[in-house]
Amino acid sequence: MSEPIKLRPQTNNRILDALPDEDYFRLEPLLENIKLPLSQVLYKSDEIIKYVYFPINAMASVVAMTFDGECAEVGVIGREGMVGIDVLLGVDSSTKEVLIQLSDGAFRIKTEEIRKEFKKAGALHDLTLRFVHCFIEQISQTALCNRLHSLEERLARWLLMCHDRAENDDLSLTQEFLSIMLGTNRPSVTIAAINLQSAGFIKYSRGKIAVIDREGLEDFSCACYRTVQEVYSKMPTSIG
Repeated sequence: MSEPIKLRPQTNNRILDALPDEDYFRLEPLLENIKLPLSQVLYKSDEIIKYVYFPINAMASVVAMTFDGECAEVGVIGREGMVGIDVLLGVDSSTKEVLIQLSDGAFRIKTEEIRKEFKKAGALHDLTLRFVHCFIEQISQTALCNRLHSLEERLARWLLMCHDRAENDDLSLTQEFLSIMLGTNRPSVTIAAINLQSAGFIKYSRGKIAVIDREGLEDFSCACYRTVQEVYSKMPTSIG
């Protein structure tokens, strides 16, 4: 009798789901499905990275900090990618802090195990490098956006990026988080959110934002959102 065909589960992470069956089933026993609660710090600055994470519907924020403790978000990573990519780029830690902005689940794997697979120079290697390219484009566009566009436009862009990675229209986002993500103070964030609410794009209350007019929010947002979205849309859905 022939062996039964092993069914391939969908993980909802684009890198894992794009792997050929052989590569995925080799990694599957090493992947741990865990919950990532809101505000959990995955890595502190210069802390040794012990695990790499593949988010499902969670979203991680990569935050840069000054010596004086001031901070701002420089990028976000959700189901399209991998958190802890630094360990595949020749280092053991990052100068950035990474925390969970949208809570949900993820698959995690030990650093030494993901490095072994990466060194095989197979599908995971190629998918990872493609994601690195996309993430660099996101960081570059964020820097441009922060320099050129209004706070309301930047908030709209950031909410759209959160919405893309969330499982529903309701986003749990405190004023403190929003101020870090946008690199500004809380009163300014409140004014910007109220302005977007007045325009009918969102419903804003303390610690909660609901997207009620996605199309309107996209039209209002600067072109930076669409530029980054287009880059990520070209990530391969399969290799091999």
